[in-house]
Amino acid sequence: MRVSRALSCTYAGERRLEVETADGTVELTADQVVVAAGSRPVVPPIPGLAEVGFRTSDDVRTMERLPRRMAVVGGGFVATELAHVFSSFGVEVTVVEMLDQLLAREDAEIAQRFTELAKQQWDVRLEREMVGARRSDNGIVLSLEGPQGGEEVEVDEVLMAIGRRPNSDGVDAAAGGLATRPDGRIVVDEQQATSVPGVWALGDVSSKWMLKHVANAEAETVMHNVLHPQDPIATDHRHVPHAVFSSPQIAAVGLTEQEAKKTGTAYVVGRSDCSDIPYGWAMEDTTGFAKVLADPATGRLLGAHIIGPQAPTLIQPLIQAMSLGQDARSVARGQYWIHPSMPEVVQAALNHLPNIPLH
Repeated sequence: MRVSRALSCTYAGERRLEVETADGTVELTADQVVVAAGSRPVVPPIPGLAEVGFRTSDDVRTMERLPRRMAVVGGGFVATELAHVFSSFGVEVTVVEMLDQLLAREDAEIAQRFTELAKQQWDVRLEREMVGARRSDNGIVLSLEGPQGGEEVEVDEVLMAIGRRPNSDGVDAAAGGLATRPDGRIVVDEQQATSVPGVWALGDVSSKWMLKHVANAEAETVMHNVLHPQDPIATDHRHVPHAVFSSPQIAAVGLTEQEAKKTGTAYVVGRSDCSDIPYGWAMEDTTGFAKVLADPATGRLLGAHIIGPQAPTLIQPLIQAMSLGQDARSVARGQYWIHPSMPEVVQAALNHLPNIPLH
């Protein structure tokens, strides 16, 4: 059956969907259903915010003109990337973050360096909570609470970027019999199957990694399993990388140093500054670095963290090494590294790992 563009789609029962279109409402049934409903921005009920108006990452691209001043509320991926975008266009950006540093989930050394550099670009207000908003003659006034008490910031636009939540409620997953987690994610197994036979889910609506490349991998798993039910496959979530396309760029995969300490995981660290290699020296990069964690017994990589130019590209051989189980010494010495090039910072970090075996 073909239907016109759906305005909404919700469950009416197991594998039964109620689809609202411009031509009316139709009910669809299917033996196989794939739920890929995504996520939406989280916006807390801050007094006055709805009245003054705000943007999110979903609609900020529809702005007709650039504001002179913008507040970005949040300190994660989306907040720091969009702060970079707007400041690059000449907008005066104020970042408001509840925690004591930006990108707090990154390796602590990476987060500290990024926060230091962010303060040189933007007005960064850490350990601040936005508690109110109101209109003034000159713009929007945000009321903040922090360690020193109350303060105000005046801007022309507010961008809320504190996180996202899965759209499982938007499709009424419960009506479809789908089990969900406390945070709203639809429960799936390693093959992307939900609690209802014949129903699959992928991407932000079910995954704890709200990343497009993870959704792409999960989509490939679902497609295979729908087409080849006798030969199912699982999504490989062992080594999920991520990147932050801000300024500077960041990329990471695996354990952070604080996670290794918390779990009691034995590790050694190798580190190299971008300025230690000829390409980085030529670029006059004095702030970027690569950091790797490895198992001292096996030499296998446990984590990798890069901040600086081309970070999302530079980390790819380390993702491959972790996925294939290669030890750090083999990665560093078992291939040519083009000179002069930025990947040499990765090679240098690997070579700086102390006392690990070569297998």
